[in-house]
Amino acid sequence: MVLMGALLVVSAVTAVVAVVVILILLSHPPLPLPKVYALIALFLFSLAVALYCYGWFSVSLGGPFPELCQSENEAGAELAAIKQQYWPLRSACLYSDGSTVEHVSMSINVLVCLSASSGLVSAGTSVFLRKRVGQSPGATS
Repeated sequence: MVLMGALLVVSAVTAVVAVVVILILLSHPPLPLPKVYALIALFLFSLAVALYCYGWFSVSLGGPFPELCQSENEAGAELAAIKQQYWPLRSACLYSDGSTVEHVSMSINVLVCLSASSGLVSAGTSVFLRKRVGQSPGATS
């Protein structure tokens, strides 16, 4: 749990630093586009890690919902087990009649996947632009 907490703090700080550096780069032209895309990728990957850590803590600590698993469901069945799954992030209350009540919405998983995939696209764009600049005639490194 301490490792996930440290990872959450590091990823959140990295995301904030990436945004600050992007803002500094935008205020000082000429704009180095490959570096901006690389920083955007760093921000998006850090955001994905921070969101995943938040979801992990939500699952581990019982979820971001008002009540934890009830000892009986509405039909009167006893609580049999609590199942926690870390990908996709979810916490489920399993009852003796076979019913399941899941907590932690898919929105966290969707946001993690979207920010990670956007980060991959941004990293790919950065690599493409860097190679393209390196191949142009008269370019100096």
